[in-house]
Amino acid sequence: MLKFAKTLTAMAIAMTAVTGAAQAEYPEKPVSFIVPWPPGDLEDVLTRMIAEDFQTEYGVAAAVVNKPGGGGGPFPGAIEVANAPADGYTIGSFIIAIPVVGPQIGIPELNPDPFVPLGNFLTYPFVIAAGGDAPYDDVAGLAEHAKSNDVVLGHFGAPLVPTQVTFGLAKEMGFSFASDAAFDALDCNTLASGDVDVINTTLQLILPCLDSVKVLASIGSERISLTPDTPTVAELAPSLDVALWNGLFVHKDTPQDVRDKIIAVAQKTVMSERAQKLAMETGATVYWQSADDVAAQITKDIATLAGIETLLSE
Repeated sequence: MLKFAKTLTAMAIAMTAVTGAAQAEYPEKPVSFIVPWPPGDLEDVLTRMIAEDFQTEYGVAAAVVNKPGGGGGPFPGAIEVANAPADGYTIGSFIIAIPVVGPQIGIPELNPDPFVPLGNFLTYPFVIAAGGDAPYDDVAGLAEHAKSNDVVLGHFGAPLVPTQVTFGLAKEMGFSFASDAAFDALDCNTLASGDVDVINTTLQLILPCLDSVKVLASIGSERISLTPDTPTVAELAPSLDVALWNGLFVHKDTPQDVRDKIIAVAQKTVMSERAQKLAMETGATVYWQSADDVAAQITKDIATLAGIETLLSE
């Protein structure tokens, strides 16, 4: 019996050693950071910084994979992360809509929410903008113009948070858009083409033509440093106060020690000099918000979006 017990003990020690070694080996193969948008915007640039630092820190290939949804917003990219093994080799760089809106719109892979946050690192300088020749200079002027003229809105997807906020603002200001359309990219060319009259987009995408467009409002609770004279939507309609953030997410079954390794690199990257310089240049807020705080933020944002949904149904 004693010999048998010793054998079992030896086996247990061996298995523990093997398991510990396997866990310690993460990462041992290439890691993908899924950005469900085309290249070039802030979440893409910052996620690339994180991937570069991850590769340097752990000595494995790490790359950003862009998965735009073709007018379907970020959800196809999120589904890819949801369907990947929960091993930390597929990491999502997600906007607020994926955990807040995704579980609500009938996508089986996203309901119930399959993800756990690692941390938020970006609050977008998101704006509502019109062409430089628009016959209005602010939201009040847009509202008055829209009462007797058709105004077309361009957005990244009707269910997404900035679009819902923009619809909610129109409702609060007493007007509605004649029509709207989804785009993968909303930039200077979108306004110049005349395809739409108003867009909601990140300031990053219209920085090259910022002097020749009209920024009517920013979405969030604080004014953007590059457009300090432009009011926020929250100033115009306090019930629409919601920040547009981006963070890193993995499948909820991903081991904690794996999550910790990703967090360690990402937190260091976003607080680095080069990341903070990008923030200053673009008007973005770049920081690190812990997983627990992100979870609380998601709960708050779900409640805010529910209020907007009620407003739009009235």
